[in-house]
Amino acid sequence: MPSALPDGEPVPLDGSLPDVALAELPDSPLSIYLHVPFCSTRCGYCDFNTYTSNELQGTGTADYLTAAHAEIDLARRVLGDGTPSASTVFFGGGTPTLLSGAELGGLLAHVREAFGLQPDAEVTTEANPETVTPQLLDELLAAGFTRISLGMQSATPRVLQVLERRHTPGRALEVARMAHRAGFGDVSLDLIYGTPGESLADWRTSLEAALSVEPEHISAYALIVEDGTRLAHQVRRGQVPMTDDDDLADKYLLAEQVLTEAGLEAYEVSNWSRGPEHRAQHNMAYWKGHTWWGIGPGAHSHAAGVRWWNVKHPRAYAAALAEGRSPGAGRELVDPADRRIERVMLELRLADGLPWSVLTDSELRRVPDLVERGLAVITHDNLVLTLQGRLLADAVIRDLLD
Repeated sequence: MPSALPDGEPVPLDGSLPDVALAELPDSPLSIYLHVPFCSTRCGYCDFNTYTSNELQGTGTADYLTAAHAEIDLARRVLGDGTPSASTVFFGGGTPTLLSGAELGGLLAHVREAFGLQPDAEVTTEANPETVTPQLLDELLAAGFTRISLGMQSATPRVLQVLERRHTPGRALEVARMAHRAGFGDVSLDLIYGTPGESLADWRTSLEAALSVEPEHISAYALIVEDGTRLAHQVRRGQVPMTDDDDLADKYLLAEQVLTEAGLEAYEVSNWSRGPEHRAQHNMAYWKGHTWWGIGPGAHSHAAGVRWWNVKHPRAYAAALAEGRSPGAGRELVDPADRRIERVMLELRLADGLPWSVLTDSELRRVPDLVERGLAVITHDNLVLTLQGRLLADAVIRDLLD
């Protein structure tokens, strides 16, 4: 089932933000995320806030679209005139491409009308390979989409079977070629490593297959077996073996080797791009702590230290907006000390590193030990993780922080 939301404090019925947060908005780039919660089937490893048609009980795409458009208007009212136009727009899910090109384009047009788009705005949609057609790609390009992110996961049939992915191993590659032919200059492939039963040779096969279509971007994430998923039940019952940390480390190092040799560079712990111009700017906005408004059931938002999240179910989400109130389920106000800690946790994962000025005196005194252990290096202004440090990023950050 979809993951639980935190509690937090109540969100005002009109969605309004504190004056102290509004005062920061003009100085922070804006990103918009649109969560499309629909999937044809639920993959066994997935705990995202998604729903199949059997789970929606009469709430469908028409209700979702009406509500999403209403939340775009709500966001515009709350953020006001001082907010910059959007630098990035990202459609995630779920499976956004279960909506038609016209429906996706209509949402993007509304975002453009409400907020404006920067001249070089990055506009991305995630897509499951089996939902993409040449006509859809043409419609997305015409609507203003600049980037497509394909859920490939693996090129090995048995790995896809364990993950309960429905597409064939070659379908994502076919769609990537199709997207390039259509005119997309930014095609990203998402891969997962560490699936139970996946060998190192299987993982190499997936990496080399992804590179064969010359994508501009590749994300490679270690599989996390989330409680409550079908895969977690299978692991608990001993039906599939759990992957250990040494195996995950070997596969991460292989990804770094294969992708780097092919001309991609790691710019974040789990992301590689063909040069800085192909970095996922929407994800960079998250890692840099910019302003983002998440539209859709269960979507999360952040503005100047205020974090909030919407109700999860599409029916409750649509009902709230139909009644003219915020769909927010809860929010939290992050104090300056915690915002600093979050900045350390997020920016240290970036290849550009973390500015010295963010660290406290006691944290600075811990840096020489990290350097001596080969986990970090010192640049003129930043602390940067080495490859070994990226492998142990969570532990390094834990050791560094007060």
